[in-house]
Amino acid sequence: MKLTILSYNTLFAGRDGADDRRMVTQIALINERRPDIFLMQEAKGFEASGAVLLHAFEAKIGMRGFLALAPRTGQNTAIFIRDPLQPIAFESDSSNFHHALAILTIALPRSLQPLTLFSAHLCPNGAAIRRREAAYLAVQADPDRLALLTGDFNSVSPRDSEPGGFSNLPPHHRARYLGDDLATADRSVLAGLEAAGWVDIGHQLGAHAAPTVPAAGFSGTEFARMRCDFVLASRALARHAEHYEVIRTPATDIASDHYPVLASFEMTP
Repeated sequence: MKLTILSYNTLFAGRDGADDRRMVTQIALINERRPDIFLMQEAKGFEASGAVLLHAFEAKIGMRGFLALAPRTGQNTAIFIRDPLQPIAFESDSSNFHHALAILTIALPRSLQPLTLFSAHLCPNGAAIRRREAAYLAVQADPDRLALLTGDFNSVSPRDSEPGGFSNLPPHHRARYLGDDLATADRSVLAGLEAAGWVDIGHQLGAHAAPTVPAAGFSGTEFARMRCDFVLASRALARHAEHYEVIRTPATDIASDHYPVLASFEMTP
């Protein structure tokens, strides 16, 4: 079977106060692309009033959702799956992460081996904190199991060039991404994850040049032009990777400050 995944930092779940036009655009994108798995960051407010927004979102995209609460920031993470995928176990971790980590293990049709999914949103407030968070993700990179780690890492890959416009960012924004030399962007977070065995699918498929921030409608904010949203796979899963793209369209230009990332895997029995 072909397994298609979408990862997206939605910027406050696509809502600006009572204005949900960005969410409507995001839902249209999900329904157009019909991923089997949707890994979401900034699912803000999805737990309120008995999770009414989560349930409404599930109904509109035709997927089942699992929500990891971020009690300190409200920027929840979530994982949604589509039939015939079936959940085996769900966990969340807000103790070791600035926001929250969602962890869902699922059964794949015609496969004896489960797939473990991680939706991550690493801390925006400096590389030292992100390295600590990444240490909890590094130990999950067992090369023999099927595992997928996606999300907003607020970090630059060692595979990528210096972010465009980095030196022109206001110092208080540039400080979020600085390396130990206090001059260039830090690359240690992704380098550490790769050293642990996680495979950067964008790089593996030669499609890692496209930045994921800022979306065109959000230029001049706190981002330099860079790829900070990643699809990482265990070595066992990376062997099945077929496609990777950053979805850059007029709709995604304005739906969030991040562009969504799509990848697919051919899961032969």
